[in-house]
Amino acid sequence: MKEIHSRDNAFYKGLKKLADSARERKKRGQTLLDGLHLVQTWEQQQGALDTLIVADSARQNQEIAAYLGTRPVTVLSDALVRELGLVDTPSGILALAPIPEPELPPDTAADALLLDGVQDPGNLGTLLRTAAAAGVRQVLLSSACTAPWSPKVLRAGQGAHFLLAIHSDVDLLGFMRDFRGSTLVTSLDDAHSLYEANWTAPAAWVFGAEGQGVRAELLAAAQQRLRIPMPGGVESLNVGAAAAVCLFEQVRRRLAVQS
Repeated sequence: MKEIHSRDNAFYKGLKKLADSARERKKRGQTLLDGLHLVQTWEQQQGALDTLIVADSARQNQEIAAYLGTRPVTVLSDALVRELGLVDTPSGILALAPIPEPELPPDTAADALLLDGVQDPGNLGTLLRTAAAAGVRQVLLSSACTAPWSPKVLRAGQGAHFLLAIHSDVDLLGFMRDFRGSTLVTSLDDAHSLYEANWTAPAAWVFGAEGQGVRAELLAAAQQRLRIPMPGGVESLNVGAAAAVCLFEQVRRRLAVQS
């Protein structure tokens, strides 16, 4: 068991760079997991992790101690864990993990979630979790999206990352043109009701940035514009909520056909 109490420690400096920099994560092909749930889910889906890190006080946590057993760990002082700034409330257990690369290029004949410029880590993590829950197995991100493997996105995704093929820096317009199914985008203008419209499988759903929405060229390229009815007088929904409504309407329809 190695204990670190100084921010000048070389190992800690490396952790801090990973925590702060998407470029560093891309360069090293690694990220940091925060939380026992994420660590357990990773190891269930991807295999054992080599580098486990615990906060000094977390060694007294029975659940964490039981999971770690006699495995080698690095202990950081609580202050150093807080200074990493991974999440607002550190869980006390971290792991250094390789970033998985999708085995195949994006599939133009399978359901997909296309994200155009989503910047908020919480929203992106929620979108990934929603896609996984709805059975959509590939997510394509434009270059303007926040980094999907950042610790805050990982925390919000709650393990969904490990169930998805996540493609970054994708030419969404090119993918939509090649897609062999329905391309769908939510819009308030010139749109059909989500509950009255018809579309075929597979489906590529396009959602945009929190403020600007979907770019005009992607709106123009979509085969259908769909509107979520909102009788309560609210003008728009959070992008995560809108995606959940649409993807689970798709789930509902497919289950109805099966029954």
